[in-house]
Amino acid sequence: MTVLSALEQALENRWEALWARITGKEPVELLDALRRECDANAVVCSEHRVIVPNAFDVELAGAVHDELTRRGSRVGQELTDRLARHAEHRGYEWAGPLTVHVTRSSEVPNGRYRVASRVMPHVSAEAFAQPG
Repeated sequence: MTVLSALEQALENRWEALWARITGKEPVELLDALRRECDANAVVCSEHRVIVPNAFDVELAGAVHDELTRRGSRVGQELTDRLARHAEHRGYEWAGPLTVHVTRSSEVPNGRYRVASRVMPHVSAEAFAQPG
């Protein structure tokens, strides 16, 4: 095991322990749901090119979201990083810049979540250029 992969594994274990302490359950279930969403929406374009959605929405039950926000956790970034590693291992290409947006939802039962994905087109910097 390389130093980098050992460090990566240590960080994953630490994040999983934090998540379990906050929510009372392992994040594996949520991560698996994100991975399944990604895999289920993969589009094979050619033998060496598989495109997947790049925008993922995770709705968390109010209590879980509030606890994560109160502690200043960067759960959206952590989920984005882990989903990026999943795609890298599978050889996927993103349809645009990858984002995982985490929100609070009163419609999600306590302690649960909902995951959805979509293709969000990349907006180039030129679209925001000021007329000269």
